[in-house]
Amino acid sequence: QVQLVESGGGLVQAGGSLRLSCAASGLTFTKFTTYNMGWFRQAPGQEREFVAAVAWVHGGTSYVDSVKGRFTISRENAKKTVYLQMNNLKSTETAVYFCAAGRDVTLRDWDYWGQGTQVTVSS
Repeated sequence: QVQLVESGGGLVQAGGSLRLSCAASGLTFTKFTTYNMGWFRQAPGQEREFVAAVAWVHGGTSYVDSVKGRFTISRENAKKTVYLQMNNLKSTETAVYFCAAGRDVTLRDWDYWGQGTQVTVSS
């Protein structure tokens, strides 16, 4: 059974940085390398939104416009882990951040989800 476990969330002041991690289990190293990995977030009272993804096939990355230049997604296949480096955080980015894994080349469908990690940005 595939499990994704996020960590690294917490409280940070606006303008600060956090690095989120998502560790996958239940997948071999080879299998992990064939999954796209993504980060999403859900603020209170709002729908979950896409933040960033890294594709397995070519390692290409994709970001929502609002985080471009501030967030960086990366993956370390040997550790079956994906990271989200978040810089210059804004108070409006307070949300639960979720990790996801999938194999859809369009990055629209995701097969597995983590439980989420809370990020709180104080103004």
